[in-house]
Amino acid sequence: MRKMMLGGAMLLALSATGAVAMTDPMVGGAMMYPSKTIVQNASQAKNLTTLVAAVKAAGLVDTLSGPGPFTVFAPTNDAFAALPAGTVDTLLKPENKAKLTQVLTYHVVPGRLTARALMADVKKGGGSATLTTVEGDTLTVTDPNGKLMLADSNGDMAAIVTKNVAQSNGMVHVIDKVLMPK
Repeated sequence: MRKMMLGGAMLLALSATGAVAMTDPMVGGAMMYPSKTIVQNASQAKNLTTLVAAVKAAGLVDTLSGPGPFTVFAPTNDAFAALPAGTVDTLLKPENKAKLTQVLTYHVVPGRLTARALMADVKKGGGSATLTTVEGDTLTVTDPNGKLMLADSNGDMAAIVTKNVAQSNGMVHVIDKVLMPK
C-alpha cells in the first residue's frame, strides 16, 4: 500500500513538473508534450512524417514553431497516401511550393480551438460551424453522432481521429484525410 501511494505521489510530482503528464496524448507512437511547439511534437510522431516533410518543403517550419496560437488539422501519412498517385511527390517539388503552401495553410486556423469549442460552435450554428483558414478559404465543422468532421470547400470530409493535442503554440487535431482548397 505504501509503495502504491509513493508511486502515485511520484507520478503526481512528475506530472506537475511537466516531465510526465498523465494527459499528454500519444500520436504516432510518440508522447505529445504541451510544452513543445507544433513542429517539435509532429516531428516525433511516426504517422505524421509526410506532413512534417511537407511543412519543411513549404518553408513553414519557422511559422509553425512561432508563438501562434494556431489550430492545425494534421493529416496522417495514410491520409496523404490516399491522394491520387503522384500528388504528394508533385506537391513536394520546389516549383510547386506555392501550391503546397496553399494546401498546408488550408489545414491551419488562427487561435487555439479545442474539440469542446468546436462542438459548441457547431451547436450554436445549428449543426455546423464555419472556420476561416490561414489560406483564406473555409472549412465546415459538423458533429454527426458525436464525431467531429471537417468538410473542405469541395465537399470532401475528414474525421478528427485524435483531438485536443495541446502544443505550446496552439492545438492539433489529427485527421484522416487531406483537405483541399478550391
